[in-house]
Amino acid sequence: MQLDTRAQTLLKALVERYIADGLPVGSRALSKISGLDLSPATIRNIMADLEELGYVASPHTSAGRIPTPRGYRIFVDTLLTVKHLDEQLVESPLRLQTPQRTIANAAQMLSSLSQFAGVVLSPRRESVFQQIEFLRLSEKRILLVIVAPGGDVQNRLLLTEADYTPAQLVQSANYINQNYGGLSFDAVRVRLQGELRQLRDDMGSLMQAAVEAGSEAMADHSDDMVISGERNLLSVSDLSSNMHSLRQMFDMFEQKTGLMQLLDVSSKATGVQIFIGGESNLVPMDEMSVVTAPYEVNGKIVGTLGVIGPTRMAYERVIPIVDITAKLLSNALSHH
Repeated sequence: MQLDTRAQTLLKALVERYIADGLPVGSRALSKISGLDLSPATIRNIMADLEELGYVASPHTSAGRIPTPRGYRIFVDTLLTVKHLDEQLVESPLRLQTPQRTIANAAQMLSSLSQFAGVVLSPRRESVFQQIEFLRLSEKRILLVIVAPGGDVQNRLLLTEADYTPAQLVQSANYINQNYGGLSFDAVRVRLQGELRQLRDDMGSLMQAAVEAGSEAMADHSDDMVISGERNLLSVSDLSSNMHSLRQMFDMFEQKTGLMQLLDVSSKATGVQIFIGGESNLVPMDEMSVVTAPYEVNGKIVGTLGVIGPTRMAYERVIPIVDITAKLLSNALSHH
């Protein structure tokens, strides 16, 4: 439902005051800060309408009102005035670093500028391999070496039923590289199923083991997320006021799965996205919001970054911090 100008002005004033001091806002305070020449009775009527529409709520202990997740949503979508942030203040830390160091610095920068937690979802590893090697470590123990097109190298230990000679290992690696190099391990698995009959049984077993281990290696995203400043959230009373909230918060950081899902969703959108707790099922806590933006390498979106903080955050400050950091990280990684 469209709100009229008076209702929008009062809702904006209420959310801004609540973000500033965390206390329910009464009609008398609203009449002073809104700039509207309205009687207290009129303000009370408008606030009653906003409450009926689900934009504000009345805590039991106070006559004042606080914003609901729906109220925050209309605030950030239509009423917010975003502050200008000088890019020069945040540019230097993301220059002349390795990609991994640059991503870590971006997470730290998001945290220090916002005083909340900064998070960066790193570019996903390429799922294809350029070549593999087998190295015999001992009887029935083989090291699988996987080389990605970008030069990234991963190792996996294979425990085999048969004992392979170095010559057999070279022959198997050459077969895979010549026939399947440049494909994903999932594609190799499908093609191998039809071709294994042509191979000797022991060689086929080795190749199957290599494909399974290679798939696991490429699917391992344990180091794909960098989080900085989680401790900052301990000083936010909205998030750490009770043990249940603390447990939820640290479960989120420990598990990472839900956070990765949220960041993955936001990478499919353009520009800054705001996920508000109580409204988005992707945010595990009602009192928490996540402000995200995708970043690019050479014009292609490869990851997402963001700030994790309380629902009661200064969005007008955090949004430009996230937006500019995404642009600076895109620029730094594209010119690396």
